[in-house]
Amino acid sequence: MATKKNKKNILFFVIAVPVFLIVALGLISLTAKKSLFSANACGCTVSENIDPNAKEGTFEGKKVEVPALALTEPKTPVLGASSAERWIEVDLSEQKLMAWDGNQLYLESLVSTGLPWYPTPQGEFRIWAKARATKMEGGSGRYYYYLPNVPYVMFFENGEIPGWRGYSLHGTYWHNDFGRVHSHGCVNLPTPIAEKLFYWTNPASEGKGFIRTDAANPGTRIVIHE
Repeated sequence: MATKKNKKNILFFVIAVPVFLIVALGLISLTAKKSLFSANACGCTVSENIDPNAKEGTFEGKKVEVPALALTEPKTPVLGASSAERWIEVDLSEQKLMAWDGNQLYLESLVSTGLPWYPTPQGEFRIWAKARATKMEGGSGRYYYYLPNVPYVMFFENGEIPGWRGYSLHGTYWHNDFGRVHSHGCVNLPTPIAEKLFYWTNPASEGKGFIRTDAANPGTRIVIHE
């Protein structure tokens, strides 16, 4: 009887231990993936967040001056009414943005997209919300950044990249080195370009500090590619 009992115990461990290890490793992997994909990509507040007293930020180990905000909405729509689809193209290999009104080029600008270890996602997206300004903070070591009052923020998403990840097009006051990667995944724009796009894209801001799209107004299309 003792021999049979020992054999049963051995058989139990032979079967149970590998199964336990597989389940444990699966849970660890799932947790790691959940942590990875639940992180806000740009360390931003996905809403309007303006600090009227902000004077100084931090970027790549250096202090940067936070300019005074001058958020005024145009009295007339940019370029007037248009029946053509407006859409935005971001070329990662060229570090360039093109805004199209149908097949007519509205504007073109150098940009700064994500660093190799913080890549800007590729694919087709839609703007889902816009904020006149918000705060961005994240990174670590020499790549830590604290940037209040980031202006003219256009958040984008698709079926694979949810909006709360925080990817966006936005104005940039902390560097002027456009044409080279610098960001944690967002698309850095010269602030005057971001301002034009903010009022050119849907949803229309309608004087609001933060506005979301809805089913009837799905937001401007953005295509990001190499």
